[in-house]
Amino acid sequence: MKRTRLSALVVARNEEARISGCLETLGFADEIVIVLDRCQDQTKGIAEKFGARIVEGSWEIEGPRRNAGIDACAGDWILEVDADERVPGELADEIRQTIADAEPGYFLIPFDNYIGSRLVRYGWGGSWGVNSTARLFTRGAKHWGDQRIHPKTHLTGKARRLRSRMVHHVDRDVSDMLRRLDRYTTMRAKDLRDSGNVGSLAANLRRLFSRFFKCFVMRKGYREGIHGFLIALFAGLYPLLSHIKARVQED
Repeated sequence: MKRTRLSALVVARNEEARISGCLETLGFADEIVIVLDRCQDQTKGIAEKFGARIVEGSWEIEGPRRNAGIDACAGDWILEVDADERVPGELADEIRQTIADAEPGYFLIPFDNYIGSRLVRYGWGGSWGVNSTARLFTRGAKHWGDQRIHPKTHLTGKARRLRSRMVHHVDRDVSDMLRRLDRYTTMRAKDLRDSGNVGSLAANLRRLFSRFFKCFVMRKGYREGIHGFLIALFAGLYPLLSHIKARVQED
């Protein structure tokens, strides 16, 4: 019986501090493909030590960068992993067992999200972290959109869910959260300007409160104390700050 081949795909830009920890957990895959986007550090040299197949280029937009990586994969199934993520042994075992006889389509993988050393389970959402997402899929089942930040995904085939969790080191500390908010809103502002519709201040002010309520109350962010408060606050600020940056044409 032919072995089902698995490609592990990592898209990275200047990730020398985190890429080793990621690649160390991907040895169960039949191949590792790394897309290097305008890297100026030692990420490439580290990737080569792990025997990864490297695709280099320059992409301003996240969606096309990820699609280029998917196109480079030779496996029957593709597992997308970011440099700040880790695949624990139980997840690796479940993936291998699952794809051996699974129908084409995709699987949602649940996440354990960490801020520093703290596991934060509740409150994620509103473009500020996810609890699960489609990361394991057959060739042709996933295509990324053309946005710079949080590109939309087009998924086809049967949808299912794995039990084991991916480990995601989201932010190192509060300062890291603030830097990410600034970076994300700058990219979102460019997407808004490109779309020709930056929205209204009033609508985005309303979203500040609705998103905060959804993350802090409905998604139980209050159970995480100050971390849950910050997640809800940043989820609410994300569209408002993006709108303001788009309006003032900030680059």
